[in-house]
Amino acid sequence: MRGWSFPIGRFLGVDVRIHTFFLLILGLSISYASMTGSTGGRGFALWLLLLLAVVVREVARAIAAAWFGLDIRSILLLPVGGLMSYATTEATEKASTPEMQKRMAVIGPTANIGFGLLLAAMTLTIAPEVSLFERPWMSPLHLLRAAVWMNILLGVVNLLPASPLDGGRVFRGEFAKTKGVMKSSRAAAGLGQFIAIALIVAGLLGPNMWLVMIGAFLMIGAHMEDQGLLLQTDVDAVRMRDVMLTQFSMLSASDTLEDALQRSVHTLQDVFPVVRGANLVGAVSRQSIVDALQSDGNGYVQGVMTRSFQTAQPDDSLVKTLRRIMAGQGAQMVPVLEGDRIVGIITPQNLALSMGMLNQRRKLRQTE
Repeated sequence: MRGWSFPIGRFLGVDVRIHTFFLLILGLSISYASMTGSTGGRGFALWLLLLLAVVVREVARAIAAAWFGLDIRSILLLPVGGLMSYATTEATEKASTPEMQKRMAVIGPTANIGFGLLLAAMTLTIAPEVSLFERPWMSPLHLLRAAVWMNILLGVVNLLPASPLDGGRVFRGEFAKTKGVMKSSRAAAGLGQFIAIALIVAGLLGPNMWLVMIGAFLMIGAHMEDQGLLLQTDVDAVRMRDVMLTQFSMLSASDTLEDALQRSVHTLQDVFPVVRGANLVGAVSRQSIVDALQSDGNGYVQGVMTRSFQTAQPDDSLVKTLRRIMAGQGAQMVPVLEGDRIVGIITPQNLALSMGMLNQRRKLRQTE
């Protein structure tokens, strides 16, 4: 979804983006205003009320995230709410737990319904002549009434057990306790598509433009959730042996820096395992060798190598290894060991290329 969005600013250290689907809703709001005999300005105001409802929800969720110790990196505003991404791996893992998802799922709907009821009380106090239950509830002709029902509708919709809504996240978390993450995610995506079709049909029979738009966006979101699940399944299935470099150069701890630099000329490898005899004792990058030569002159590799590193096994999951090692410590290289023997390496430079080639190979197999 991020690819179909654009940035609108940075607030309190959080990058905020808005989905381009809002532009489609803006055009529909202005057209709807014209059809009801109102002005384009009121159609634009109706669109702003929807944006306000989404902002109310996301501000409440951002405050709750800060309260729970979740460091937010960015927020993507969607017509039915928003998606948060977190600044650290720890925050992402904490936010994905069923208990935390349940807590966060309550915040958004509560904020919208509470804000809608507050607006209703203010409207009845300031302008008692406005009938809040007169239809249509959300019309450019009656913006106060529209503001009330826009928030209430957004809150109620997010309680539906449809992915990617708040209720869908809770449903997925509870379902995962007995059926596993994969089955729960697929069930939530399938239920989301079913509810989306039901909303579209109800909106067409109504007729109700808002239900049709909500249903359409839910359909897109549920489909993307299902596709993302398939992609995640493929990624989770990748093992270290699938993407590791098996043809690589190694350096000895007793090699001089000049000898090491000379050997690095004949390879595209950027990081080298360092061994002493048959034992892996460190790693050194080409840039570290060059910097040491420029600053201190010739020396030995053992003087500039990194001694702190973690290893992996050929059958280890790539995703889990990256989370454990590279994301946490920013490792330049992950040696892959089979027993005491180094059989491969993973570096940030080769990983993207290897994953791309692996994906191409899978596509070719699917077309055969």
